[in-house]
Amino acid sequence: MNVDAVVASMLPMLGERATPERAARVFWSGVAEPGDALAGALLARVPAETALRVASHAAEIQRITGAGARAAADAAARWRPRLRDDLLMDPLERAERSRVTILVPTDPEWPEALDDLGDHAPIALWVRGAPDALRGPSIALVGARAATAYGEHVAAELAAGVVAAGVSVVSGAAYGIDGAAHRSALATRSGSTVAVLAGGCDRSYPAGHERMLERIAATAAVVAEVPCGAAPTKWRFLARNRLIAALSLATIVVEAGARSGSLNTAGHAASLGRPLGAVPGPITSAASIGCHRLLREFDAVCVTDAAEARELAGLGMARPLVVPGARTDERTRVRDALSPRVGRDAAELAARSGLATAEVEAILGIMLLEGSVVGVDGGWRRRAGR
Repeated sequence: MNVDAVVASMLPMLGERATPERAARVFWSGVAEPGDALAGALLARVPAETALRVASHAAEIQRITGAGARAAADAAARWRPRLRDDLLMDPLERAERSRVTILVPTDPEWPEALDDLGDHAPIALWVRGAPDALRGPSIALVGARAATAYGEHVAAELAAGVVAAGVSVVSGAAYGIDGAAHRSALATRSGSTVAVLAGGCDRSYPAGHERMLERIAATAAVVAEVPCGAAPTKWRFLARNRLIAALSLATIVVEAGARSGSLNTAGHAASLGRPLGAVPGPITSAASIGCHRLLREFDAVCVTDAAEARELAGLGMARPLVVPGARTDERTRVRDALSPRVGRDAAELAARSGLATAEVEAILGIMLLEGSVVGVDGGWRRRAGR
């Protein structure tokens, strides 16, 4: 492959920011599979153009990266079939038709949180929508495709509360929990949600979420690390989970079975040192087995509402715990002095509560309006159940 010719042919399709280095890095996003650590190590040490020139030479890969001979040979073998002059012609044309923006790490819109992935960081990002949407505070809400009504309800409640506070929701656009979280965010005024896809960002996957993905692209961003037109594969689904975790301040698993892919996302969040939360479900529900395991074995934080989700992400405090019956104000003292069976006058209630008679009479008047006390012969009695 003639690297100089390939790079030159790509420049007119990359817009006003086009440079040979940018073109070479974009080309690499089609050569290496997502999360290829050796590709990341090579690009961290030499310019992308140089990396393309040595991509099929195991000895050079080994020399530059310090990888073992076997690892370098395997890398050259897997990259070599994609080192074709026409590799990105169709993806770039698709990107232009779909108004897709391509980001590389030197761009101001690049989400720096992804750099925490090190050599596993994406080589480039293909974004349909607003690239700036990837840089704001966000929380990942993920879960099972085969979600229950309970799980979808909780996901929707969490998403609505998160975006109402100006925090974006990140998820994977799958059926079930992902879709419920995205739809709820979209339904909330000024709500922002980002969908991270395993295939090209111009391909609506799953097809049933095509309209939802169009709405996400119109209000925030649909993002992928593979070129436009690329097919979503099982491997790419697992690889994209690391992006969901890395883009977010915290990851919350809403519902997950024993083998749910959401547990993979949780693992990435934990390895990155990001806060991890899980929503508890019925102990009899197979759809919550994964969440309960995260809570029991992996130090996940129990999350039950949006305030707790924001607290997990370091974006505020959850509501303080209010224990029923723990109030110690004057009304509680009068209530405790009242009997549910016999009437007591204000003087007796004052003696029992330690308050002045005038204070007791004022509080009794309020309680009468509330319906929590009843006037009887001999004074006042607490209404049953109040």
